[in-house]
Amino acid sequence: MVEPKYPGLVEEYVNLGACYDREGLQGVRDGLMGCMKGYKGCYQRAYRCLTAAAQIGEDVRALLLTPAVEAKMAKRARGILSREIKKGDGDAGRAVRRFLGAVTWKGALCNFETVEALCRRVYELSDPYGMAHPMLSQLAAGALAAGHDAILCPSPLYPDRLEHLLLPGLSLAFVTGTPALPWPKRPYRRIRVDAMADAELLHRSRARLKFSRKVSAALVDEAVDSLAQAKAMHDELEKLYNPHVDFGRVYETAEEIISALTAQM
Repeated sequence: MVEPKYPGLVEEYVNLGACYDREGLQGVRDGLMGCMKGYKGCYQRAYRCLTAAAQIGEDVRALLLTPAVEAKMAKRARGILSREIKKGDGDAGRAVRRFLGAVTWKGALCNFETVEALCRRVYELSDPYGMAHPMLSQLAAGALAAGHDAILCPSPLYPDRLEHLLLPGLSLAFVTGTPALPWPKRPYRRIRVDAMADAELLHRSRARLKFSRKVSAALVDEAVDSLAQAKAMHDELEKLYNPHVDFGRVYETAEEIISALTAQM
């Protein structure tokens, strides 16, 4: 449900609750209440697991993403910008934020097809430790300053961090590849982000990093399992509801809204 900010002035209430057969729903009351409670509980468990996985990732970044590593990324980003991004004559570019991937009941997914449809040249940032955000941020800032529009794609687990950057006007993309979700094609160029980390620190932290990767993957798997259970319960909820919904009235309401909107055009 979305609460109108200016009801009656800009938005209106649409009450689809009037389309229920309330008397008929009483016969499936226990089943409805069980499914409703069950699927919400599954979602809560999934969110807790994903939050825990994200915290482990933050711990890994805090360990590896040193000022020296960020300086290396900045230098590499400047080189790419000078080679790939030509300054335009107009104003700064426009940025939009769009998720390219998600953690779903089918697992962690990324819609790489969108990248292929918009960009011919793809840089893959091979990044097993989740460190690519500073580099992507600098690339995005440089492209925008040069007047190019950009699609900023946050990470599903870390919405404040960039995971991919698309520059459709240049047919150019920077895509983070991970062991779980590698770029499926041969990239235009591949950059190993992990190679910028301190080699000695990586060696000393090998056991800790292995443990973190294993636990984080297990937590994501558990979240996916909970999301699958939530979907199954929600599907059952719809089966119980559907025979007691007047869909003719729902469609009639939709047509009335469409007619009202069309009349205002």
